[in-house]
Amino acid sequence: MEEEIFLKAEDIIDYVRDNVKTHDILEISYNRIYAPGEVLGVEIEEEYGEEFLEVTLHLNGDLVNQIVRINMHAIKDDLIEIRHTQGEELKVLVAES
Repeated sequence: MEEEIFLKAEDIIDYVRDNVKTHDILEISYNRIYAPGEVLGVEIEEEYGEEFLEVTLHLNGDLVNQIVRINMHAIKDDLIEIRHTQGEELKVLVAES
């Protein structure tokens, strides 16, 4: 079952922090980048006195099979959508302006 939700970028970050768990599937689209993969971790990090949410993904693909860390606060202005699959449930979080 697919559910489409329209949220502001800050609310999408809050959703990821509160709902995304290890081994979920995230497909993050921002700017011109598409990063699909399995979630290895969701952590709140601190840098220069500011907190930010960091998602670690094991990317899917035949040619690319690597681990990336994405600072969600750094990409929030370029965020287009996130597809979150948890079990049989799919939620599409679309970024509003």
